[in-house]
Amino acid sequence: QLQLVESGGGLVQPGGSLRLSCTASGLGFEYYGIGWFRQAPEKEREGVSCISSSNGNTVYADSVKGRFTISRDNAKNTVYLQMNSLNAEDTAVYYCAADMGVCYEDYVISSEYSTWGQGAQVTVSS
Repeated sequence: QLQLVESGGGLVQPGGSLRLSCTASGLGFEYYGIGWFRQAPEKEREGVSCISSSNGNTVYADSVKGRFTISRDNAKNTVYLQMNSLNAEDTAVYYCAADMGVCYEDYVISSEYSTWGQGAQVTVSS
């Protein structure tokens, strides 16, 4: 069973960039797909992006396509979420999650993931 820790959140101005990291401890990271989710106050959790374990398939929510990029470095047990052109609507707590056999659909589906990190706050404000 993996344990996940998010880092890299913070305060950024509109139009700025941040890179979130999701670092895993435990064996077999390379066999897990990783998803990024976010939840803003009084809003439902939203699937942002995911990357599969095997062929590195990636999925993005329409709201972040062209602005966010997900990648993984299995040697470092880490998945990154590069976020560019941030705006106020991106303000949320961002969570990473892991499970096997995920990220092969057209959407990022939270119910597929059984292991979750504690979350990292991202605030976009001037």
